[in-house]
Formats: sequence, C-alpha cells, structure tokens
Amino acid sequence: MPALFRIKKNPENLYFQLKANMLIKTFGSAVQGVNAYTITVEVSVSPGTKYFLVGLPDNAVKESEQRIESALKHFGYKIPRQKIVINLAPADIRKEGSSYDLTLAMGILAASGQISADKVSQYMIMGELSLDGSLRPIKGVLPIAIQARKEGFKGFILPAQNAQEAAIVNNLDVIGVNNILEAIEFLDGAREIEPLVINTRELFGNTADQYAADFSDVQGQENIKRALEIAAAGGHNLIMIGPPGAGKTMLAKRLPSILPPLSMHEALETTKIHSVAGKLGEAASLLTTRPYRSPHHTISDVALVGGGGVPQPGEISLSHNGVLFLDELPEFKRTVLEVMRQPLEERRVTISRARTTIDFPANFMLVASMNPCPCGYYNHPEKECVCGPGVVQRYLNKVSGPLLDRIDLHVEVTPVTFDEMTATRKAEDSASVRERVMKARDVQTDRFKDVPQIHSNAMMPSQMVKEVCQINEAGRTLLKTAMERLGLSARAYDRILKVSRTIADLAGSEEIKIEHLAEAIQYRSLDREGWAG
Repeated sequence: MPALFRIKKNPENLYFQLKANMLIKTFGSAVQGVNAYTITVEVSVSPGTKYFLVGLPDNAVKESEQRIESALKHFGYKIPRQKIVINLAPADIRKEGSSYDLTLAMGILAASGQISADKVSQYMIMGELSLDGSLRPIKGVLPIAIQARKEGFKGFILPAQNAQEAAIVNNLDVIGVNNILEAIEFLDGAREIEPLVINTRELFGNTADQYAADFSDVQGQENIKRALEIAAAGGHNLIMIGPPGAGKTMLAKRLPSILPPLSMHEALETTKIHSVAGKLGEAASLLTTRPYRSPHHTISDVALVGGGGVPQPGEISLSHNGVLFLDELPEFKRTVLEVMRQPLEERRVTISRARTTIDFPANFMLVASMNPCPCGYYNHPEKECVCGPGVVQRYLNKVSGPLLDRIDLHVEVTPVTFDEMTATRKAEDSASVRERVMKARDVQTDRFKDVPQIHSNAMMPSQMVKEVCQINEAGRTLLKTAMERLGLSARAYDRILKVSRTIADLAGSEEIKIEHLAEAIQYRSLDREGWAG
C-alpha cells in the first residue's frame, strides 16, 4: 500500500518515474514438449489510454488483464490508466495458458513505477493469479527451472505449491510465494524470503524403491515370476495369456518393484514429463520410483501416444523409464494398438503439427494381459471353453502380428491351485529378485558402454544382435527347428536371441548355452500351433 500512497500524493513524481522506466523487461517461459524456452515480456507504459498485448498470446493470456487488475486492487495497487504495450518475445512462439499472469503483473508494476525495477530482470517469474491475488500452481515447473539455471538467472519466483519441484534444481534461488503481495514486496525489497533448498541426493536416497506391492505377496506362479524377472533384467516387453482370476494384473503391478532403481538422470527425465503433463500434484518433488501406468481399454490413440491441439505427453511417455500395463489387450481399439508399433521400436514418439514438431521420450516396458478367448477358458486345465469354432482365432487376431512380434515374451498364466494359495512358506521378496536383475543389468551396462543410446539387451538393433548373441551349432539347429515349426518372423528370431542373451546374463554365463535358448523359445506361446483355434 505505501506505493499507492506515494503515487497519489505526488502525481508529478509518477510522470518522472514513467519517463525513467519507460521499458521494463521481465522473464517467463514457454514449454514445448519437455523443454522450456525463455519468453521476454517487454512492458512499455506511456501517455494514452489503451492496453495492447502482442506476441502471439492465446485467449488465456489475453484474459490475464482482468485477473491482474482484480488481484492488484485487492492489495491496493492498480493497472495505470495509461497506454500499456506488452510484447511477448519471440513473437513466433505461441504463448499458452494462464501462467504468465505474475510475469505480466510484475512488468506493469515496474514499468509504472509502483515497484522497484532493480530485481525484476534477475528472476524468472511465473504464476497464475486468482482474483483475490493468491497464486495457483502451474505446469512444467521443472523444465522451466532447468532452463532458468542454464541461462544464468539468479532465481525463480513461482507459486509456493510448485516450489518443491523447482528446488530439485540446484544453484537457483527458488522463491515460493503464496500471493502477489509477497512477490511485490520481495522484488521491492520490503520482504525477505529465504530460497527453498532441498537436498536432492538425500531425498532420492530416502524414497527410492518404496513400492506398496511386493513379490512376497504372490503365492505360486513361479514360472510367471521367472518370466517377469527375465523381462526386468533385459528390459523386454511381455504379454500374459490366461483365464480370469489367474493373477495377471497382480503380477504386473509388482513388476516395477524388481526393476533397477532409477538413476538421478532417469528420475529428472521422468519428473520433467510428469511436470509438463501436470501429473505431479501440489508440493510434489522428484519422482524416485519407476512409473506404472495402466490406462483403460477405452483410451483414444491421442491419449495413449500424446498429441492434441497443444501437444501433451500421452500414457506411453508418462510410462517413460517405467511400465505401461495394458489389461485385456484385445479390447483396445486396433488403431490405438497400431500407433504403438513405432514408439516401441524407436523408444520415442514424434508429434507433428503445422507449426511445430515435438519429440516425447517413450522408453517404457510394455506389459500386456489377455484372456485366451472371449469366455476366458480356452486351454484351461479344468473348465471347458464354450466359444464356437473360429471364435478363438478371431479373438486373437484382434492383436496384430506386427505388434506381437514386438513383444519378446509370451507367457501362459495358469490358475493357482488351492494348495499353493494356502501355503505358509514365504515367497521370495522383490528385493532379492531385484538384486539378480541389477547384476544382469550391470553386465549389460559394461557390454554397451561404448554405445550410449543402448542400455539393455532389448534395445539392441539387428546388426548388434548378430555380434552379441552368437550361438553354437547345436543352438542353431534348435532355433532352426523352432522357427520352422512355429513359423516365426525375422523379428521374432531376433527377440529369441535377445531373450536368451538376458537369460545367460542372469545365469552369469558369457556364452548363450542351449538351455538358455530353449527357455527363450518357450516364451513364444502365441506362436505355437496350439493357439491356432
């Protein structure tokens, strides 16, 4: 309020302040994909009466004038009745959303002399204003903070609810404010706000690998646990086929608990994607556990792979460095499943629009489950299938061959017997399995140390498979017989070799032995003649 009284009591002083502070620059940020780009907000106040906002703003940005005016009035400040021209540069990038409210407000106050202009250009300023002047949380804070540090800003002024997320970035003063008055007084030198500091390493160490579900909860299903261990060790995609109630979903939920812990780089990368999508929630910080996403089968192709008018990451990108579980795979629309084929190979998805092309990372493990037929009891050991002739094949044909070829492990899940369900023996816990998985991953890390874009056996291109997955004459004979009997494609041939390499890594063997190859071949259930319906 003192600033308002100063203006009212000495209107001549205002004119000189306007003259001195004719052009003020504040800084915000636009997020495209998972990267942020600095936006310079140039504010000019001069004699006149109109308000101009230029630089390709969308409707939400244009509506900021009303929010800013109401918020400032609540604390005794105002938008001056002068000619105000605001330019959002560079003008060829579209500015979207309401997160520029605070940036624009600080620029107007500094240009009109209501606050000191000394500090406004030292900080990245972002936040959405309520009509009462309080601040609402915004999306994409982590990539904005990373960019602010990269460009040498002293700090980042933002809503207090987002401060924990921004504080992941070190060497940047994170100033969390609850309302516009706190931001005004901080920039005017009337209030001290201590930057929020988080020990990221400590946070990462304390919360990593804290999963609610554990393998020790699962009785029986040892063959499925073995398949999940192989999938986790090599980063392989997996599909489980079995009747209702056999435990497919329960087992899939526990897969993240046996994956290696996120590295700091992976955690930051994953957090960035969730930040851009607005999925972190209030007062959230670094994601320290691998994501597990399980979209419903009614999902659209855009929601799965990403896109929209303002391109946003889809479920496959939200699963980056984690697990994407598709329950009841044949119930998904065929177009939805087919759009996954390219991201499964390239481990990223490219969203192309007339104005821009955006890449979202999509390095996820695909885990799917399905019933063997519409009634669910085809090949069941006890119950009889009631599906008519050809129905089973039509049901399986809902999932295309090219998509199945991209899934390394096909596993048949049988129901747990009563004796297994009531057994008192404690099942092996996730920590023990994860230890073996991590040893196998260490072998792969050493193997691919000269190829930075490859981290696991599943990521090997075809030419590398020939070098890394060499087999002896007996293995070649076995594989040839399997290929001919099962009618496998060239891609399936590569998948078998990759899986056998992972099985050998788990066994601590430098060579792929015939037993490793035989186990890998048996994980192609859907290629067997018995599934022909």
